Amino acid sequence: MFKVFMTRKDLACVHEPFGDAFYYGPERMSVRYENDEEARKATGFADSTYKSIFDRLERDGSEGKRVFIKDITYYLVPPDQQPAKIAPSLMPKRRGIGTNGVTNGVNSHANGEKAPFPYPTEGEPGNPTIVPRALLEQFHFTFLIRDPHSSIPSYYRCCIPPLDKMTGFYEFYPSEAGYDELRRFFDYAKDSGLVGSKVTGHVDGAVNGHADKPEICMIDADDLLDDPEGVLRRYCESVGLEFNQDMLNWDNKEDQERAKAAFEKWKGFHEDAIDSKDLKPRAHKKHAKTEAQWDAEWKEKYGEEAAKVIRDTVDKNMADYLYLKQFVLKV
Repeated sequence: MFKVFMTRKDLACVHEPFGDAFYYGPERMSVRYENDEEARKATGFADSTYKSIFDRLERDGSEGKRVFIKDITYYLVPPDQQPAKIAPSLMPKRRGIGTNGVTNGVNSHANGEKAPFPYPTEGEPGNPTIVPRALLEQFHFTFLIRDPHSSIPSYYRCCIPPLDKMTGFYEFYPSEAGYDELRRFFDYAKDSGLVGSKVTGHVDGAVNGHADKPEICMIDADDLLDDPEGVLRRYCESVGLEFNQDMLNWDNKEDQERAKAAFEKWKGFHEDAIDSKDLKPRAHKKHAKTEAQWDAEWKEKYGEEAAKVIRDTVDKNMADYLYLKQFVLKV
């Protein structure tokens, strides 16, 4: 999906910027690198705050191009359903706060003595994220989902040898599946008016009273792979972009170099996307498998214990996936 929009010279495309703050920065919510300060510093993002990332996005938008951001919801939602508190760097500055090496009043804890989260701030009623509502309102949100039967083992593979040496992720965290966080943010966006009442492609798609807001635009990855042009035409129509056929092909040096640079910081996670040259309909639609067939496939690829972990993670996320799937755009 991201590579599709990187073909457009009228867009400034940014790939997963908030992971910098979530994993490595002084406001990190993930514990993945909590005890490895050296690894955090080696990324070059140990000083990245949520504010510094929003500031960068604002600069990108000031250059006259519309900004297209592909990111992961759980970078903005506290893990394990912990209460949301606004990131300290995004809090309004008050007199005497935000100086002397302090990130809006909170020491960076860069020496690893204390985990930054939970923050010593308050959250906003109903808002499941660490981002103030006023900032969220500046963005046009669309959503991409994938069947956990496919996404979970794919992510698991990135956390074991040999890929773990590329990704730097040496343990699989079921909490990083992200479906719970996506569902809670989606419901907040839908119910509070960040997105509107119409569902893309649904004739009777009204789900709330916010008809003046951007319509709900959610893509299922399987639909995109089955009918790339149809789905992308509908998506572009929903977000106010003109679709063109060139978006489906990036078999040229310029587009490939741009993509490689964009994916560089998340090595190992996107090798298939980097190596791809176009987006064509797959020859055959996804073959339906029984749960027993899925289990057998995972056991063969990853071993019995890993298959149990994958199965448990898939089962815990299916309800959220199926809930979100009812809002998927129709071509």
